[in-house]
Amino acid sequence: MNQPPSRWKAANIFFGFLKKSKRTGWRGFLWRWLERIGPATRSSPLRRIIQVVCLVMFLYAFFYVCWPYSENFSAETLSNKETFSVELFLLIDPLVGLSTVLAGKVFNWETLAWMIGILAFCIIVPRAFCGYFCPLGTLIDAFDWLIGRHFKRFHLAENGPKGGWVHIKYYLLTGILVSSIFGVLTSGFFSAIPILTRGLLFSGGRAQLGMMKGTNHLGPVDTMFYVSLGLFASVFLLSLLGRRFWCRYVCPSGALLSVFNFLRVGERKVESSCINCNKCVEICPFDAIHEDYTTRTNDCTYCQTCGGVCPTDAIKFVTRWNFVELKVLEDTPVEPRPVSRRGFIAAGVIGATAAAVTRVVDAAGQSAKHKPLRPPGSVPEDAFLDLCIRCGECFKVCPGPVLHPAGLEHGLESLWTPVAHPEHAGCHQDCNFCTQVCPTGAIQPLDLLLKRETHMGLAVVNTETCLPFREDDNREACDLCYVECQQAGYNAIEMKPISLDVDRAMLEEQGFTDLEIDEFATIMAPHVDREKCVGCGICTYRCHTKYVIQEQRLTEGAIPVVAENEDRKFVFT
Repeated sequence: MNQPPSRWKAANIFFGFLKKSKRTGWRGFLWRWLERIGPATRSSPLRRIIQVVCLVMFLYAFFYVCWPYSENFSAETLSNKETFSVELFLLIDPLVGLSTVLAGKVFNWETLAWMIGILAFCIIVPRAFCGYFCPLGTLIDAFDWLIGRHFKRFHLAENGPKGGWVHIKYYLLTGILVSSIFGVLTSGFFSAIPILTRGLLFSGGRAQLGMMKGTNHLGPVDTMFYVSLGLFASVFLLSLLGRRFWCRYVCPSGALLSVFNFLRVGERKVESSCINCNKCVEICPFDAIHEDYTTRTNDCTYCQTCGGVCPTDAIKFVTRWNFVELKVLEDTPVEPRPVSRRGFIAAGVIGATAAAVTRVVDAAGQSAKHKPLRPPGSVPEDAFLDLCIRCGECFKVCPGPVLHPAGLEHGLESLWTPVAHPEHAGCHQDCNFCTQVCPTGAIQPLDLLLKRETHMGLAVVNTETCLPFREDDNREACDLCYVECQQAGYNAIEMKPISLDVDRAMLEEQGFTDLEIDEFATIMAPHVDREKCVGCGICTYRCHTKYVIQEQRLTEGAIPVVAENEDRKFVFT
């Protein structure tokens, strides 16, 4: 009987111990569950363990550390965030770093360092990000096991190396990089980790926010909300066309790593002891094995699943310079379908056209749109749009939440970028979460002292709705915004007297003195100090909550925050 390979020896001893045990007790129970999970778990347990650990880390960051929607803001929330790098998985998505450098023409050395690091690691372990670390890939595996395997009749007949599907991701990567060169960042719509964080933001994250803070804090449900959910769902529904269809044929992050497989150190090789049992082809999660059992090296993730099921130990994972006794092919070797030059050219043209159309359409409608209110620490608007990856990290950490994803109200290029809505909550003076988690530098890192002094906008009193300024029966004294601003420590609102139109002659006939008439004709009204106001929106939130939601006396708040008087600078260059 052939001995199991040494690299799986410990795992095979453990699983053999379970298999030989009686089908009763804890060992039998565990074995039955492993059989239900599938052969990939038994053949590559280390990979599955790493996948589960990475997924748990991601979900822990997303639902616990990254979403501090507690009833009361506290220093404990800040310490929880600082002990876990919540943007870790975005930093190790190499397409995020590369595309933002091309689009923003700004070198964020932290992002580049992570990108270079993961690419260097993937040279040693090819496409390790896809096979081991990517939480989206793990969720797609789970979807395939729970649902996809029951719909094999929908699988495409040509979803293998013979078809052209395998090259879609390269064309998509080309279009993304070309559009980035022209200054329009599209990678956030297709990169693996931004898709996952944004998809969870619109689904599980929205449900969590509604339960913990109330439905009044949720953003509006419009057409783009359903489009966003549909795009997220399509990543999983594509698995009905073939196992891990998104990862194999669409994901541009995987395509970028596949390109670097040309520099690989490790390689899968097949020895002459292969008996053509076809088990490796059937179990490969990335369709990386030809019909003659040789390797499509660009798509191999070095997961070693095939080696775990090989009955003759014919599959070796060695360095590319290790010349083992390779399998002798009886027939003509399978030649992979070459990448189409026309496809690359078409993808580049589409990317450039998309960038140009986006800029032209947004420029044509810019005069009709009001400027979006961005988070504190945001870089200038043009650079912001070039750097924002639309990942949703800033939404998740905002404890208000003040930040919400933009729809099409600010143009197509602003879709899913963060916009502050002070009517939902004010920007807390002791919170700088959003400035700490942005993986691309669209929101610059600010310490608390600097954040408190950074102007994100300007509060403006609406004299048509503000109660002291009203000229109808609803006029009354009100200093709500003034009190809130004082308590927050900004002291940017002053109460000053304003004169009212009164019939002095009539009052004099009624016996009122000039002093009494002057007092009667004067009311204290709020005035904003432009130099002191940072645009936090605490006053907006309190006014909107009391007079619009609770008392329903106004249809909109009387002191909105507008995108003026902003401090939007680059910290790094």
